[in-house]
Amino acid sequence: MGTEVGLAETAQLFKVLGNESRLLLLRLLEREPHTVGALAEAAGLSQPLVSQHLRTLRQAGLVIVSRRGKEATYAVADRHVVHVISDALAHVLEPVAADSIGTTRHPEERTLA
Repeated sequence: MGTEVGLAETAQLFKVLGNESRLLLLRLLEREPHTVGALAEAAGLSQPLVSQHLRTLRQAGLVIVSRRGKEATYAVADRHVVHVISDALAHVLEPVAADSIGTTRHPEERTLA
């Protein structure tokens, strides 16, 4: 079976993005760079958990870190990921096209196959 180039890497990207906390952190970083402490406060997560998620995001090449003394500031590494997340959010928030009986379902009624 032939495989399209990049599909395995794309699947890995979606695995990393498949965590609500990591998506939230990326949304916060989309607006402006943050320290771990600022991200923990804004996201309502513990600092160790934020650090763990940031490590995963860094290993995936989705965030970069800059250090000034002991302070580390994180930022989105590539604006493409911001667009992927925004497009996915727009997709889940838009009403679904008319279903088989002609009524429109809303996103909260959507089920995954």
